[in-house]
Amino acid sequence: MKTSRMEAFSDGIFSIAATLLILDVTADASGGALGGTLRHSWPQYAAYAFGFIVIGIWWVNHHVFSDVLAKTDRVQLFLNTLFLACIAFLPFPIRLVAKHVWDEGARAAVVTYGITTTLASIFALISWMYVSKDRRLISEKVDQETIDHITRLIIPGAPINAGATLVALWSPHFAIVLLLALTFFYVLGTYLSKRDWSEVN
Repeated sequence: MKTSRMEAFSDGIFSIAATLLILDVTADASGGALGGTLRHSWPQYAAYAFGFIVIGIWWVNHHVFSDVLAKTDRVQLFLNTLFLACIAFLPFPIRLVAKHVWDEGARAAVVTYGITTTLASIFALISWMYVSKDRRLISEKVDQETIDHITRLIIPGAPINAGATLVALWSPHFAIVLLLALTFFYVLGTYLSKRDWSEVN
């Protein structure tokens, strides 16, 4: 099967998830009270910015992942769907963290976020191991060095996310720092090699 429909569906899910983030930004006030409400709503703005960056990074790396595929099959499509289910769910735990980061609900909120990103990382890893085993679905134009590089980037995701989630049981704020660091680490995933794989397919 061609990858075009998978990419179109995936892009749609990422777009919806990113759009849902803005629905949580509100300012329920009027008149002179609006200014104060806007100032005290900064956690909502931070959650929107953070969530958009997180989903954007996941999208960029998913795009790179798709570019090295020559084709897809039913198994990979189902694995991709499970991964996308986690992406579509992300706005919910991000909203929880924004709402409860400074109260007694912080632990539960960060754990929920951590579980979501851990599951996304697991499904991304399983999907990659499936498509790359014996170069099952990989384009013949992609060299082994690139495959190995992607593998090195993907493997740490699940255990580090899981570890940060466990840390949240002890210190949710420290766990947030770890999860943020891991998220931005994956910016490196856009630099897979000196070649431009956007023309592989």
